[in-house]
Amino acid sequence: MIKLQAGEYLGTYKVQRFLGRGGFAYVYLAEDNSGRKVALKVGDVAGGGRYVTRFVEITDERSQEWISPDETPGEAVFFRNDGVRIDFLDMHEIDTLIRSEATLLGDVKSPNLVKVRDVFDIDGRPVIVMDFVRGKTLREKIRALEGIRLNWFLAIVRSLQKLQETTDFKYHGDLKPENVIIKPSGTAVMIDPALRTDRAALISTTPHYNPLLLRSPKADVMGIGVMLYEILTGTLPFDEAPWQYAGREHGGEVERLSLSYFLSYPPPRSLNPNTPEALERITYRCLTVMDYGLEDLERDLVDFLRKE
Repeated sequence: MIKLQAGEYLGTYKVQRFLGRGGFAYVYLAEDNSGRKVALKVGDVAGGGRYVTRFVEITDERSQEWISPDETPGEAVFFRNDGVRIDFLDMHEIDTLIRSEATLLGDVKSPNLVKVRDVFDIDGRPVIVMDFVRGKTLREKIRALEGIRLNWFLAIVRSLQKLQETTDFKYHGDLKPENVIIKPSGTAVMIDPALRTDRAALISTTPHYNPLLLRSPKADVMGIGVMLYEILTGTLPFDEAPWQYAGREHGGEVERLSLSYFLSYPPPRSLNPNTPEALERITYRCLTVMDYGLEDLERDLVDFLRKE
């Protein structure tokens, strides 16, 4: 069912072209019988491991054969008594996650969250039909050195708060530049939330942007903090950190020392002297202050934007 070509049909939908892939799934642009464009998401046969085929150079070309180095795929992280490990999921586990994503997104409505229109099965495997969101990902805008607007992050924060208060969508869990699309109108749209599972020992997320492997709104605050740091400095704050103890509620001295090192990173202004002090402070709070939540982040972003 994967690696479809233009002109092929998936159910009643005619595939137009390949859009992108991550650690678990492929996404295609397609048209329905009325000519409306949609995005079709189908699960891979396996995924979630560290060793994903990548291309040899940074490129904006998307292929079913590789993941470009400027893409950061989600990973399946398993919690164990001796820490965490990244491993593969098989086809049936991926299908379960795909179905849970369809249920999660199908029950909520927000201008800042991609909408699921339908889900159907082909050969016993689920296919999610989503609105096709026109625009560029935040990753594409960063790579093209286009202007980045803090209003996009403020809109996301406000949307997450509203969803948390009014729906079962309590957190996104996998916020990263690949999962934020900026429409031509300027609206920021979140896609591909962390895949939910009933297994307490498994989380599907991107550790670089959810470094403590959280399943709570704080994961989104930290994800925004990492993105702000990356935009300011061109690098990730915890790229080389030993995060094998992340996500453990209790631990001894080794765990505490590991996380202490993990939460140590070069301040943005040491890498980019033009970083506004107030924005550096917001980034620091996102990354290291555990009780700094969405409401606090909204207030600080509003204060910063008013003074600019």
